[in-house]
Amino acid sequence: MKNRTGPLTLAIIRGMCHHEPVLRLDGLSKRFGDVIALADCSLSVAPGQMLGFLGPNGAGKTTAMRTIFGLVRPDRGRVTWEDSELTTSVRRRIGYMPEERGLYPKMRVRKQLVYFGRLHGLDLPSAEQAVDRWLEVFDLTDRANAKVVELSHGNQQRVQLAASLVHDPMLLVLDEPFAGLDPIAVVTMARILREQAERGIAVLFSSHQLDLVEDLCDDVAIINAGQVILSGRVAQLRSASPKRYLEIATSGPVDPSWIDQLPGASLVESRDDRIRLLVDEDANLEMMASAATQAGEISSFTLEPPRLSEVFTSAVGR
Repeated sequence: MKNRTGPLTLAIIRGMCHHEPVLRLDGLSKRFGDVIALADCSLSVAPGQMLGFLGPNGAGKTTAMRTIFGLVRPDRGRVTWEDSELTTSVRRRIGYMPEERGLYPKMRVRKQLVYFGRLHGLDLPSAEQAVDRWLEVFDLTDRANAKVVELSHGNQQRVQLAASLVHDPMLLVLDEPFAGLDPIAVVTMARILREQAERGIAVLFSSHQLDLVEDLCDDVAIINAGQVILSGRVAQLRSASPKRYLEIATSGPVDPSWIDQLPGASLVESRDDRIRLLVDEDANLEMMASAATQAGEISSFTLEPPRLSEVFTSAVGR
């Protein structure tokens, strides 16, 4: 797919990514009876930014996303686009992929996508042209006349994402877009989201696949109990943690029993020829390297900050 922006434009977009947000959720609060869904929830997304929106089940991610479209009206707080209230015309320029998919199961794929394009304001020729382009991008041209119910889960996901893209949105809001996809479909969807961000589209998506988010996103916002408790650049959030992890890879299978004798280290993960240790700040790395050498030939010995999944677990207390 061809970019519609040149290198200079992309440089400007990336430079403004953390200075001029277009979408803001400011101090959102929402109760459903006794349940507090949002509690002073705030976040922002800028052009060209891909923001991973993370949180445990029931944390408020879907409720926050629904406020963007007026599907949930907050008790307090504001949702704005370029510092103004969201209008119907702006919402028509947003692409939305809900967690509970919003497709008509017995409607044929191409006809359905054209219909969604028309709902977002495209005339019929423009909608048909855009649909045919996205069917080709998602390798669905040969399934254009199939009913959605006849498609595999992965292809239904692709149709749903195509529906969110067909009208050339300014913002993509995607609720668990990678859920249930096979590895090939994950690669395809990740590539398309990168391309959209490179074009200057703001992308906000939720996911429980934290390793994928770490690879795909420069920025994340972590929500818990209805409030964003941690946000920023992934690299900075990782490096800001006081915890450090030691990754040891050996030429063969590792017996981790020797780790119990090491002061200042605890086993986090062990698989085949690789182990991961949580180490204290004053841990003796030379002693650990010597012990690891006795257990097997070392091919790598790396001290690193926590993974995004470990930052997440620490932040939400799980």
